[in-house]
Amino acid sequence: MTRLFIVISLIILIVQVHSQVATDTGYIVKTGDHAPEVSLRLTTGETINLSELEGQVVVLQFTASWCSVCRKEMPHLEKEIWLPNKDKNFILIGVDYDESLEKVVAFKEQMKITYPMALDPGAEIFARFAHKRSGVTRNVVIDQKGKIVFLTRLFDKEEFDKMKSKIGELLNEDS
Repeated sequence: MTRLFIVISLIILIVQVHSQVATDTGYIVKTGDHAPEVSLRLTTGETINLSELEGQVVVLQFTASWCSVCRKEMPHLEKEIWLPNKDKNFILIGVDYDESLEKVVAFKEQMKITYPMALDPGAEIFARFAHKRSGVTRNVVIDQKGKIVFLTRLFDKEEFDKMKSKIGELLNEDS
């Protein structure tokens, strides 16, 4: 009887751990949290503190030149989110995971994106939102009050469309 109890307990534990790993996105923030204060150094040399963007809808897109999923997502961000909203109360900033200025500038040109890109030496900004060892393909949507309202991981068209919808709702609240 004791052996059976131990075996059942181990099976339950394995299922729980597997379930947790399968659903863990690597984020250390969650929707409803106030976005952590970070300082973003853009490829243009300009520095922006996230708190200075309150009053706008902000999307932080965590990316890297070596990330194939990021490369798949970026044209959609450019065409479906940045271009239609760039003249509204909105900003999308690509935050490049620990790459040099030269590499990020070349990456931006290669991807033909026009939204601003920021450097993230040592992935310190990334670490304010997610565990450093988790993947970079992710977006953090922040509302006009600085609250995180939507998080994505990887590139799933259905999730992307939900994010696009959420951004539209937030921008329509400003009208």
